[in-house]
Amino acid sequence: MKFCKKYQKYMRDHEQEQNKLPAVGFKNLKKIIKKCRRSSQLHKNCPDQCPVCDGTFFPSLHNEMSEIVGCFNQRAQKLLEKHLASGFRKYILMLKGKSKGNHTTLIHEGGDLVTYALINAVAIRKILKKYDKIHYSKQGQLFKSQAQTMHKEILQSPWLIELMALHINLRETKVNNLRETEDNSRKAPALFQEDKPSLVCEPFDSIKVDIDLTCSICLDTVFDPVSLTCGHIFCYSCACSAASVSIVDGLKAAHSKKKCPLCREAGVYKGAVHLDELNILLGRRCKDYWEERLQMERVERVKQAKEHWETQCSAFMGI
Repeated sequence: MKFCKKYQKYMRDHEQEQNKLPAVGFKNLKKIIKKCRRSSQLHKNCPDQCPVCDGTFFPSLHNEMSEIVGCFNQRAQKLLEKHLASGFRKYILMLKGKSKGNHTTLIHEGGDLVTYALINAVAIRKILKKYDKIHYSKQGQLFKSQAQTMHKEILQSPWLIELMALHINLRETKVNNLRETEDNSRKAPALFQEDKPSLVCEPFDSIKVDIDLTCSICLDTVFDPVSLTCGHIFCYSCACSAASVSIVDGLKAAHSKKKCPLCREAGVYKGAVHLDELNILLGRRCKDYWEERLQMERVERVKQAKEHWETQCSAFMGI
């Protein structure tokens, strides 16, 4: 089955299970490209600045990408809130009707959202590839790069990593009961690779995402991980060091001109997201490393806290 038909079937099936989800308008976008193809037959090939495509194709795709990313992030945050909420917060969510559902339901919802994100990422990649093929250009790839800069690329979302970790955590929590009751026909969309810590997703045969969990600053498995707004993951202490702020002050105190160590994008620290589910997963799977790193981090944080308060006291006393 061609990807376009597979994608449309997937979206139709999930419209019945949930409220209508935003999707890539394959038919509409293909019509735009066909119009361009007909006009290009008169001019041998489509010009670099094509009013037919540039005026309709990219704005339409940009709007669809924005809706898909916005919907995914919103639903993912709500699902994670259900799982991580505790005490009084959980009681409030229960009163609002947001914390309904057992572990199995949360697993299925999380798995469906991960699959939704990945299949849409592939759909966007394929339609842009088709655009470049028709135009003999690299405008599609350029648009994708611009979308990443504007944080419209769904694979950059920190909530995708959190959902993958949530899915694995919930499956492990249920252990025996889940193995007995879970529908074995459903393929687990997220797996954890222990030899080289990474998250792997393969919901369909042709779709695979491998997220490396190595911090590119300390070159170790990420500890107390945070995702910057550009999508890159670091240890919290490493990110603070790169932003030239103390652990006590936190990443919100980072200067707007400070750049990501990998992509060199500025202003990526203040909107950083703490990856709590991933932190739980790594704590379970890398116990020895986690304990060792925890002791080291504790010593460093106490040291920085002591220096911070000594500086504050000196400033207050006018010394």
